[in-house]
Amino acid sequence: MKKTAVVILNWNGKKFLEQFLPSVTKYSSHDARIVVADNQSTDDSIQFIQDNYPEIEIIVNDKNYGFAKGYNVALKQVDAEYFVLLNSDVEVTENWITPIIQLMDSNLNIAACQPKIKDFYKKEYFEYAGAAGGFIDYLGYPLCRGRIFNTLEKDNGQFNDTSEIFWATGAALFIRAKLFKEINGFDEQFFAHMEEIDLCWRLKNLGYQIMYCSESIVYHVGGGTLNKINPKKTYLNFRNNLLVLHKNLQKNKRFKILFLRLILDGMAGIKLLFEGKPKHTFAIIQAHFSFYSRLKENRKKRNRVTSPNLFGIIPKSTLLASFLLNKKTFKQIIEN
Repeated sequence: MKKTAVVILNWNGKKFLEQFLPSVTKYSSHDARIVVADNQSTDDSIQFIQDNYPEIEIIVNDKNYGFAKGYNVALKQVDAEYFVLLNSDVEVTENWITPIIQLMDSNLNIAACQPKIKDFYKKEYFEYAGAAGGFIDYLGYPLCRGRIFNTLEKDNGQFNDTSEIFWATGAALFIRAKLFKEINGFDEQFFAHMEEIDLCWRLKNLGYQIMYCSESIVYHVGGGTLNKINPKKTYLNFRNNLLVLHKNLQKNKRFKILFLRLILDGMAGIKLLFEGKPKHTFAIIQAHFSFYSRLKENRKKRNRVTSPNLFGIIPKSTLLASFLLNKKTFKQIIEN
């Protein structure tokens, strides 16, 4: 049995399956099993796979659980040493699996890894959801090598390396199956967005490493489920960011950071209101009330912290550097 399983979570994504399964089967079949986990699609995704890709395994969840629980339910039925959680809107390339599996085989302390994520439509640029590996600043704002907020860098080879990062993208996440199951997978309250940051942070709180490997390259469409103009995405991003911080920050930093973030979120809401986006302002308000309602539940969800690996937490404000000091690249932010 192949030790790696590429698992694609699908919900009404026939158009993406038609477009991207050819690359997945061409460049993955010799290295891994390919599994499509379907979240009760109402299109004919399953029939399409059965008719055209009989070699692909199919798992059908009994309802649409969203990204987090959808994967948790499906992966309980997959037996492998490594899971590769792959978005349906990703084009993979030749030899995208082998270098990452070799890297993880070489060091048992590596819990998860991601490839280089580039933009499907602008192939010379990094893509928003992961770029060349995720980091986080001391206030909890996620950033990537190659992506600061909505500014994307051109790939000029500046991140052609193998290096430790803080979080790996959920768009193409390689993870040890044993560890995924030991920490109970994704936190299902997230539904979608930032559940991979929470997952990686929990692993880092146990001392594990998260890595990036540039020898593996994939191209991501992005925004396939919720695009950035959807207030639901604003709601999930703001709420889930607070949940991640509340669950994973060290005790002596938790109150101060959350207090500052709540103020900054309020300022973001006012800015959106003046930009004529009241639905997004209301989404931030809803996000805060949802966060407050989950405080008690989240206290119980805090994982044990043994020897936390804090690599990848940048002791600077990305918000200040980007919007006030006009620093738009990862290098500019970390070096100044």
